[in-house]
Amino acid sequence: MFKLNPNIVLFPLTLLCVLSCKNNNEKLGVEKEDLSNGIYKIIDSDSGKVQSHELHPLAERMERLKVPGVSIAVIDDFTTNNLIALGSSDSLNSVTKSTMFQVASVSKYVTAVIVHQYVSKGLLDLDTDVNQYLKSWKVPENELTKANPITLRLLLSHQSGLPSTNFDFDAKAGVPSLVQILEGQYPAINKPAFPVEKPRSTWAYSNIGYALIQQILEDVFAKPFQQIAKETIFNPLEMYSSTFEYPLPSNFSNREAKPHDKLGHERPPQLDLPAKAQGGLLTTPEDLAKLTIEIMKAYHNDSEIFSKETALRLIHKESQLPFSFYNQKAFMGLGVLLIGENEKTAFLHNGYNSPGSVCIVIGFPEVGKGTVITANSANGEELYLEIIATLAHNLNWPNGEFFKK
Repeated sequence: MFKLNPNIVLFPLTLLCVLSCKNNNEKLGVEKEDLSNGIYKIIDSDSGKVQSHELHPLAERMERLKVPGVSIAVIDDFTTNNLIALGSSDSLNSVTKSTMFQVASVSKYVTAVIVHQYVSKGLLDLDTDVNQYLKSWKVPENELTKANPITLRLLLSHQSGLPSTNFDFDAKAGVPSLVQILEGQYPAINKPAFPVEKPRSTWAYSNIGYALIQQILEDVFAKPFQQIAKETIFNPLEMYSSTFEYPLPSNFSNREAKPHDKLGHERPPQLDLPAKAQGGLLTTPEDLAKLTIEIMKAYHNDSEIFSKETALRLIHKESQLPFSFYNQKAFMGLGVLLIGENEKTAFLHNGYNSPGSVCIVIGFPEVGKGTVITANSANGEELYLEIIATLAHNLNWPNGEFFKK
């Protein structure tokens, strides 16, 4: 469910360097204990996805799945204890720990933390009608919203009643503004941010809901979204390889992992639109691990950046979701998906951007374990499920052997 592309297609390679670059990549950590013996293959069976009993070399699985590059941060005991980079970022460059990937809808996780920071400072309220914050544009009122206004709580938890739309535009007419996207006005080609269901009545994943959050933040603080993210999250956490700007600024030149389709062919990125909060972040697993670790520390009231209340709001169960996730009952928090109970609770978010970039973040706040995995391939989800299965086994995650018989 968390695979919606921020721009065009419905939600959810060249492999010349995968093996030839293996020796260069190994010194970045791939031969450390976490994945050194290989990864478990995930097999589709009549009963669903099942974990095999045999281990396969990571580079071999990448070649088989046509995944050119992968980058992984392994979190254990509230610290990043391993960074693994393997394969190619494009036809000329290898993946390194500083390679920046599109993380797609994992951007929503970062956007949610930004909101929670301002809530903690008393500058935003989760349950105020968002039209009280908006200046550039207002959500049109109708019969659905008269007694049920849209709020940040409902936007963060996908209960706003806004449509589940993807974004497209007429390139011949130019790139639409964020207001034109919200309005569904040409040259934007998407459903507008008009309620189609009564707010709070149902769960429906909404990209445009997070684009609306971006507009709220920009209107309230009179700053571009990238500047807000930099001041609120990136600088305090020293996430210096993270940006919502695109094309990438010159200081990030030659660090971009280019997307690849299911056949392994390199494709042009599709990040032209000014709507960024829902899926426009480029970053590294190491940077996202810094955020995830700090949230888990805050859960234990041990963070100098986030309050415990910030972490608890993020992972508060707002609603049960109408589907299972990794064979488990799933809940929606205020910006992340939740599985498990008590000490087995995990928060996570995954994402997919067309034409081929994927990411997943998972954290176990009780024990400070987790991972961030990125891949520049439309087939990347198949690979990261196998990596998750292996890390869960090797690092004794409290809840994570999702596909084991």
